[in-house]
Amino acid sequence: MTAAQAAERLCSATCVARSASIPDGTPDPDAEPILLSVRGVSHYYGARLGCRDISFELWPGEVLGIVGESGSGKSTLLNLLAGRFPSSAGSIHYRDREGVLHEINSLTEAVRRRLLRTEWGFVHQNPRDGLRMRVSGGGNIGERLMACGSRHYGNIRRAALDWLARVEIAADRIDDRPLSYSGGMQQRLQIARNLVSSPRLVFMDEPTGGLDVSVQAKLLDLLRQLVRQLRLSVVLVTHDLAVARLLAHRLIVMRRGEIVESGLSDQVLDDPQHAYTQLLVSSILQG
Repeated sequence: MTAAQAAERLCSATCVARSASIPDGTPDPDAEPILLSVRGVSHYYGARLGCRDISFELWPGEVLGIVGESGSGKSTLLNLLAGRFPSSAGSIHYRDREGVLHEINSLTEAVRRRLLRTEWGFVHQNPRDGLRMRVSGGGNIGERLMACGSRHYGNIRRAALDWLARVEIAADRIDDRPLSYSGGMQQRLQIARNLVSSPRLVFMDEPTGGLDVSVQAKLLDLLRQLVRQLRLSVVLVTHDLAVARLLAHRLIVMRRGEIVESGLSDQVLDDPQHAYTQLLVSSILQG
């Protein structure tokens, strides 16, 4: 049996075994096959641990939050999932639009780039890492469409205007460079750039980090709307438990590169079982 066939069998078995008791707003795991399956993933930077023995599944339309303090392995795991570097051990399988199961560690660079253009998105904490700052706002959105094969200028510009409106950026800013945008506008433009190609899976690395409270609230409301409307699957890395509660259906709590607790977001945050999770939650309450 090949690794892909084994993952296929594991995905099917997990879907059947999963409980049918699903709270409102959480995707039904029995409705569709697993989108992302992670089994025993570890990564080391030489002798230093990045993450160890990570396993979970992600279903279509589900938001999975990964929380923990700085240095807990959250960003390492996110980069492994996005194929930015191979894991030291374990497997990561992704099911594409056609139902083909890809092992992320075995992807060629061409296939990985195709998935990043068409099926995945990556929202960076610093929008400057996800935008071309000297290209216009409309050009940033249009580049993603052109990378997916669009060539009609009028259609590309109309799509850019539509997405600027969706993320609440005025149409008359379409030809302005992101260098002239505020930090919140840059982050919203980065989101538009990622979502214009209708990805199925979006990786978000601290998407509200560095923004003031009022801008964060507006961005969170936008993200909730877009996730629901577009039925996106999201892997969200954040140290902010309030952000995790608002956006995530399920949570993984990481400490020192390992998962110490996981479950439905409200269950983990309202009734934490692990001492480290209890510490995280209590620190927010005390603050």
